[in-house]
Amino acid sequence: MNDITNPHWWQAGTVYQIYPRSFQDSNGDGVGDLPGITQRLPYVQGLGIDAIWISPFYPSPMADFGYDVSNYRDVDPLFGTLDDFDALLAKAHDLGLKVILDFVPCHTSDRHPWFIESRKSRANPKRDWYIWADAAPDGGPPNNWESNFGGSAWEWDQHTGQYYLHSFLVHQPDLNWRNPDVKAEMLDVMRWWLEKGIDGYRVDVMAGMVKDDQLRDNPPNPDWQEGMNPTQKFFFVYNYDRPEVHEIIREMRALMDSYGDRVLIGETYFPLDQLMKFYGEHLDESQLPFNFELINIHWHRAMIQEFVEQYEAALPAGAWPNWVLGNHDRHRVASRAGVQQARVAQMLLLTLRGTPTCYYGDELGMGDVPIPSDKVQDPWELNVPGLGLGRDPERTPMQWDSTQYAGFSTAEPWLPLAADYKEINVDGETRDPTSILSFFRGMLTLRSSTPALAVGSYRSVYVTVEDVMAYERAHIGDTIVVVLNFGPDGQTLDMSEVGTHGEILLSTFCDRAGVEWMESLNLRGNEGIVLRLKKAGE
Repeated sequence: MNDITNPHWWQAGTVYQIYPRSFQDSNGDGVGDLPGITQRLPYVQGLGIDAIWISPFYPSPMADFGYDVSNYRDVDPLFGTLDDFDALLAKAHDLGLKVILDFVPCHTSDRHPWFIESRKSRANPKRDWYIWADAAPDGGPPNNWESNFGGSAWEWDQHTGQYYLHSFLVHQPDLNWRNPDVKAEMLDVMRWWLEKGIDGYRVDVMAGMVKDDQLRDNPPNPDWQEGMNPTQKFFFVYNYDRPEVHEIIREMRALMDSYGDRVLIGETYFPLDQLMKFYGEHLDESQLPFNFELINIHWHRAMIQEFVEQYEAALPAGAWPNWVLGNHDRHRVASRAGVQQARVAQMLLLTLRGTPTCYYGDELGMGDVPIPSDKVQDPWELNVPGLGLGRDPERTPMQWDSTQYAGFSTAEPWLPLAADYKEINVDGETRDPTSILSFFRGMLTLRSSTPALAVGSYRSVYVTVEDVMAYERAHIGDTIVVVLNFGPDGQTLDMSEVGTHGEILLSTFCDRAGVEWMESLNLRGNEGIVLRLKKAGE
């Protein structure tokens, strides 16, 4: 059995990611902000969400839209003020919502006062706060490390005659976490927001905080060819996932634990064997190393079921699973899996064992929005055009209603709206009891009121139909069965091995609750169903 009886809030709850630029604009400048989020918190609570994770809102030149931080202890004027954040936090807590912040530890903005000092001279006290190195014998970069946004990860500084490392944009110099002063200051930054009362952190690029102390070349990827993502040209062996990073994560976790029931989430794009290391040998690192496989995987029943079983088997004893279906860096699920499968995907996310993380707008069925070339904002797409790496399509404004600018703003938004926003929006879907939004709310209501779904055990159930995945969730005598049709055709399933009879609690089509089933189950194409087993005589 792998269910639990006294779960933490971050185990039983559901996390909802908000990209602040795109959620709600309160002042008519076309960009979302903190007061806008505060305004919409009742909507989030009404979904049945337990915690919000807010992407960065710190002061920033916005070269990478907030992931280039110039001050870790303030709010960028574009998003509001510290008072606005305090009001957001208070309102969220009043509504019973936890608040998780993004922490960006690997790099700062090149306009951060620390880096301005660091590049003044080689003798500056802040010089070693960043990673500087002499040129190679030929005058070129110190090694072959590539930036995640294309090109060399090294930038020449004429004034001091050395290169500095930037694993992302040239405007994002990497911090040197081997310097104890850097570590102490960054932990103090975390402490500063914890003192304000936040409930957790999602740590950006968690495995990237430490680099090889010898700056060795990365090995080439023999499968890489021209036209492929340039970041895959080499294996990131020496500039990523170094063993020393785990000591830092343990210190972060110890800090979090000193504030009570807080959560540390890691951005961890890894295969299973590496991913599990981020729980810590004694479960003393990240409580939730993000599991992104529902984003990465080919949308096929057999592949998904196989991975679920592998993931469950790989978890260290006592570790808690988690699942992510969408985020600000990857294409939306309605575009990846298809509109017809969007509801099945949400049911999968919200019924697997573990903490689900939802991405704003996915509850509406929002898809990727094509971005005209003259409207592209994402620096990755601008640096490496033509490969489809741009992240703008999944970052477009939340669609609240059918009015001009979709109720997001009174001005033209910073990114284009979807062409279908008049049909796909909160207002219209709220009034439709069969909409994906109505399904999503019903699913979260069912999850929160059913311990078997929130924290129960998991067991795969094998059926003979290729496109159908089924599994049991059980907790203290209550057994729930989830059946998902990944195909377009209707199916009749022999459920006799599962149980003789029961009740349908929810269908992705919102039209079958309360219906009894007896041994066989008719499943429509692209339908998911949640059932409760009944014992003889019930």
